[in-house]
Amino acid sequence: MKLAITALPLFATLFLASVAEAQTLTRDGSALYVSYCASCHGMTGKGDGPVAIALKTTPPDLTRISARNNGKFPLERIAKVIAGDGSAARAHGTRDMPVWGPFFSRVENDQDVGPVRVDNLARYLRQLQTK
Repeated sequence: MKLAITALPLFATLFLASVAEAQTLTRDGSALYVSYCASCHGMTGKGDGPVAIALKTTPPDLTRISARNNGKFPLERIAKVIAGDGSAARAHGTRDMPVWGPFFSRVENDQDVGPVRVDNLARYLRQLQTK
């Protein structure tokens, strides 16, 4: 009984830390990018991540999406690519089996947080665009 009472604050702290991390990954596009994109696309989005050298196709420079689209960032199309619905997303896998698992389509605590994550990541990519 004494061990359970002593361990309770530790478990509560660990639980709250995991909830806080999940909330950060739900709302913070930069944290999502670092966790799910930077290994291939690089920390700055230029396609030079540490895994890029092992890939058959060089990851695209994500800082030039607007430049490749007449100066306009195609937010909806990029969100579809992230979600696995875009035709250019072959390297990411399909919506049913994306390379990062169900993270961008997961329901947690009775909330569909997948679309929020997709939107936050797409908006972060918009911030990375070179002028």
